[in-house]
Amino acid sequence: MRELALAAGFDEAHVLSATYDDETGTQREGMPAVIASKPAAPGYPTILLYAHHDVQPTGERKLWQTDPFVATRKGERLYGRGAADDKAGVLLHLAAFRAVREVLGEHFKAGVKLFIEGEEEAGSPSFTSFISTYREQLAADYIIVADSANWRAGIPALTTSLRGVASGDIEVRTGSHAVHSGIFGGPYLDAHTVLARLIATLHTDDGTVAVNGLVRLNDSALEYAEEDFRADSGILDSVSLAGHGPITSRLWHQPAISVIGMDIPSIAESSNTLAALSRARISTRLAPGDTPEHAHQMLAEHLAAHAPFGAEVNYTPVDSGLPFAADTQQEGAQLALAAMRSAWEEEPVQTGMGGSIPFISDLKSVFPESQILITGVEDPDTRAHSANESLYIPDFKCGILAEALMISELCSAK
Repeated sequence: MRELALAAGFDEAHVLSATYDDETGTQREGMPAVIASKPAAPGYPTILLYAHHDVQPTGERKLWQTDPFVATRKGERLYGRGAADDKAGVLLHLAAFRAVREVLGEHFKAGVKLFIEGEEEAGSPSFTSFISTYREQLAADYIIVADSANWRAGIPALTTSLRGVASGDIEVRTGSHAVHSGIFGGPYLDAHTVLARLIATLHTDDGTVAVNGLVRLNDSALEYAEEDFRADSGILDSVSLAGHGPITSRLWHQPAISVIGMDIPSIAESSNTLAALSRARISTRLAPGDTPEHAHQMLAEHLAAHAPFGAEVNYTPVDSGLPFAADTQQEGAQLALAAMRSAWEEEPVQTGMGGSIPFISDLKSVFPESQILITGVEDPDTRAHSANESLYIPDFKCGILAEALMISELCSAK
């Protein structure tokens, strides 16, 4: 990666790392990251370009139609693990920088810094420590994070809001030890059943989140047709959508609670036993304006108040990430939208993202004066984190052009 940055024309590039404390308090060395830079001329702004090179595991290889680690072009799409998330972001930054350097030459006055890390898919455990340690090397007026998606293939988007996340473990205990289901079953409900009943209280009958106190917004100017959502998500025709209101509002501006893991025996390992202990991990997505600390408190209070049959219930926070809302009237957002408009020759849209990019809050904390712009080249057909991940090549080309145009514009913004 360092060699690629130097080949693209950066003046210098370094492989660096930082230590961090893991969940046990043990100090560990983070994975190496690359910082490259080209200094700004006096009076000109600096842009920091972020992307990550690490990828998700492939999952079941038999589900892939191509080798996940051999980039394979089929029509206008390039298939492979990381083709879009987020190796495309890495190459987009390098290509845009190289293009501006070649075209402007000595008139390339803006400063550009490149930050490529390899821990994003694992939660970027050393991210906060890294950007604090190397704050001076990373400081910039604008930060472009190329790790998001366009509205549609061929329709560019600037991501202006992100939901936060508050994940935690629910533990239900119904007895001191497991017992025989035939001897005690009937008057004694097993912990797995009690946990299932408790989880069911997190939503109303129509699927709306039932936890009081969580922030809920309804401001969504974009329409997302139900048939498009169904096609993009793969939800069965017979399954009703949860909640109410515009789909984009439900995706971007309202909380969502999902069960993402359970500690229960597999069917193959099942036995005639009434479990006395059961656990599940839930992931709660938070609307902009909420905080993980507040959400964890609301969840703990709800679960304690709805404990079925007097079971012992404990909720333990596991992971947290703040929501994000951009000021779209700032110069950076306006420049980005104008560059997209020119590159795609289509009107860009301002979208939210139902998912979270937890390190965005770290960037805002360490660089409070920087304008953060979230872009990307994924689309609804990308299938990031799934089998047959792919990149829509025309959007990749337009993304390079848009970023190059924005950097070029900042070269005249003295």
